[in-house]
Amino acid sequence: MDTERYSRQTVLKDFGHKAQAKLAKAKVLVVGAGGLGVPVLTYLNAMGVGTLGIVDADVISNSNLHRQVLYATKDVGASKVAIATNKLRAQNPNTELIAHDTFLTKENAIDIINGYDLVVYATDNFPNRYLVNVVCVILRKTFVYGSLNGFEGQIRVFNHIVGPTYRCLFPNLPSAQE
Repeated sequence: MDTERYSRQTVLKDFGHKAQAKLAKAKVLVVGAGGLGVPVLTYLNAMGVGTLGIVDADVISNSNLHRQVLYATKDVGASKVAIATNKLRAQNPNTELIAHDTFLTKENAIDIINGYDLVVYATDNFPNRYLVNVVCVILRKTFVYGSLNGFEGQIRVFNHIVGPTYRCLFPNLPSAQE
């Protein structure tokens, strides 16, 4: 472990080197490399999460640049996962980065999610969010959900130690007009 790199968090009361070692063994999947996924990926990578998976099949557009700060003008048109992986590798070469240049679907969700300890959901696709919840319940994975709407944000943790699921909070999928 790079003790100097992580020294500002290992000196924190109730964190220390044991917690840093656990973090280095953690495997986190981030679904979405956009407005919410970019800061999540950047901070998890910087703090020393051992393995970060990134799922997204989108490309960078000019309208992303004001809020998706991993990307630059020269990246417009390129794969978000490819650019994010390269930039994150430069930020912290200690993290194992796994690029899943695809959208999460019912055909691939179990295979992709199964390799991780925790899933962070950072997109705005309701049907996909319900899919991630179901797969996390089946695989007994903790599911962290974040969302932004205008100037408001939410974060919730589901399925932790057999806790409530996303469907417990939102039992019905919203209609397309909602």
